[in-house]
Amino acid sequence: MSERGAAPAGGGQSAYLPDFCRAPAVLTLVLVAVLLAVVLALARHAARGEFWIELARTSVYLLWTGLLCAAVLCRSRPWLARRSPAESAAVALVLIVLTVGLVSEGVYWFGRWWEGRLGVPSGLFPSRHWAFLLPNLGIAAITGALTLRYFYVAHEWKRSIELEARSRIRALQARIRPHFLFNSLNTIASLTRSAPERAEEAIEDLADLFRVSLSESRARITLREELEVARLYQRMEQLRLGDRLQVRWRVGELPPQAIVPSLLLQPLLENAIGHGIEPLPEGGVVTVDGRLEGDDVVVVIANPISETARAVRSGNRMALDNIRQRLELAFPGRASVEVADGDALYKVTLRFPAVLEPASAAGGRW
Repeated sequence: MSERGAAPAGGGQSAYLPDFCRAPAVLTLVLVAVLLAVVLALARHAARGEFWIELARTSVYLLWTGLLCAAVLCRSRPWLARRSPAESAAVALVLIVLTVGLVSEGVYWFGRWWEGRLGVPSGLFPSRHWAFLLPNLGIAAITGALTLRYFYVAHEWKRSIELEARSRIRALQARIRPHFLFNSLNTIASLTRSAPERAEEAIEDLADLFRVSLSESRARITLREELEVARLYQRMEQLRLGDRLQVRWRVGELPPQAIVPSLLLQPLLENAIGHGIEPLPEGGVVTVDGRLEGDDVVVVIANPISETARAVRSGNRMALDNIRQRLELAFPGRASVEVADGDALYKVTLRFPAVLEPASAAGGRW
């Protein structure tokens, strides 16, 4: 199965261009236009009384020009995304300059017509054709090139962060394998004579768990699938720890088709069992509470913890850091990971938006 959020089909590498059909990219262009208008108005050293008029006139011209450039790039993005970065940048820059040139020509000739109709010169429109057109083309070329360069650098930075996150999840997957595999095999070996049916079930659970944990084909899965992986892990640990381990699942309110980064809950459950329950001679209870708060999914995993386990846990933050980073990549600025380390209870709270699979937007609850 192909990874969700992959680049557009066609093998292009120019998805660094933002979607100018969406509000955030258009807002960026509007802000650039306003800042450029302020710079140009200041550069002309207008008198105090004329500065605001010059700023208003330049702002209106640049805002309309910026919105038209956004519309052109919006229509051209599917074609540009199939080209190489250098080729798409060159074509996008040409489109920006051509758009600015056409708008400048339109403004100049409209001003000529307007002044002819009034019969008197108007200070709102340019009076010299080439003195108005050529500087606009030069400014468009420089500003467009800098803006496209910014988009490319920002995209490469985000891509490097994603690659680093993927390498960390591979390390996280590798970390599950050795000690958990040995413990599980020892448990299965002890069950082969006393309870062969349970041993067979344990082998099937172990195979399913490692099939998911070793898979690198999907970066995001549904919340239902993620909870199934966590429950598989719990069943394997239950065989080893017996009555010392209890896990209470209260996840009935969660939308099963919500999209989440893979291996989101299992590492937290592993930490809760390994650092919370296992060191306690009498064992304890891990609670997994899930609920919807508005448009957000909130999952709280809590476990008892001893002072010895807390000292060990303080040096083992890889899973939390990895989950925090991957949530930020999946839901920029809209997700959080909070840790509450109390006297006898350790809580991790995940919050992220409830984004559903397109084909399952009407999905229900558990």
